[in-house]
Amino acid sequence: MNKLLKYGAKSDSEWAVITGASSGIGLQYSIVLARLGYNIVLVSNQQEQLEKCREEIESLGVQALSLYIDLSEEDAAYRVFDFCASLNVVILINNAGIFEFRQIENMPSNRVEIFMGLHMATFTRLCRLFSKNMAQKRYGYILNMSSLAGFLSLPGITMYEATKSYIRIFSRAMWYELREYGVGMTVICPGGVDTGLYGLRSDLLRLGVRLGILTPTEKLVRNALKAMFRRRRQYIPGAVNVIFLPILKVLPRSVVMYAKRKLAKYEKQ
Repeated sequence: MNKLLKYGAKSDSEWAVITGASSGIGLQYSIVLARLGYNIVLVSNQQEQLEKCREEIESLGVQALSLYIDLSEEDAAYRVFDFCASLNVVILINNAGIFEFRQIENMPSNRVEIFMGLHMATFTRLCRLFSKNMAQKRYGYILNMSSLAGFLSLPGITMYEATKSYIRIFSRAMWYELREYGVGMTVICPGGVDTGLYGLRSDLLRLGVRLGILTPTEKLVRNALKAMFRRRRQYIPGAVNVIFLPILKVLPRSVVMYAKRKLAKYEKQ
């Protein structure tokens, strides 16, 4: 945290907008930025948790607003932007996301639409709307949460991989477009993180952290924000992920099909 203090808010009028802010990584982003003096807009589709989180953030001595909304809906980005129209938003964190282990042919059509709406359509609109304002002020930061899976092509998580890949490629390209305006866009590509996103039991999450398979949420957030404030284009947490990514990208087809057969029993019905 001490290393982030130099990136604290320049005034008490600066705001950060964080999607998926009512739990896990999103809540941790909110807490750390609030401690740095930024006022927080918490965006989530978990209404009861959202209000508790807003109170927690306000207890840190900053202003906090909550917006209950389903970000997969077509007009969601515009509603978020309008909600923040009177605020000096200098940070946008696109953190909201979903994960599901299920082959696409077995996935209900509404779930496919949610993946595309949340990870692609709303994400793109939020980046466009907020970056335009930041570019006019020639100041701001946008952080987008992709995934290590966005580099891969593994069965069972097709929609997750494909839409997270979109976030990664979009962010890397837009980094160049925003650079001349003094606006940073950073994409974070973590492997496993100890959150509830994957539906694992708490004891398995703890085991994953001990084995180095899962990254602790607090550590991920601190390093991700450091990368954002430095205006890095992309950040992959963990040396292990960086080392093994090239290997994962060239796995033989026979190995992939073997893994598919072994993992089939975990597919959501």
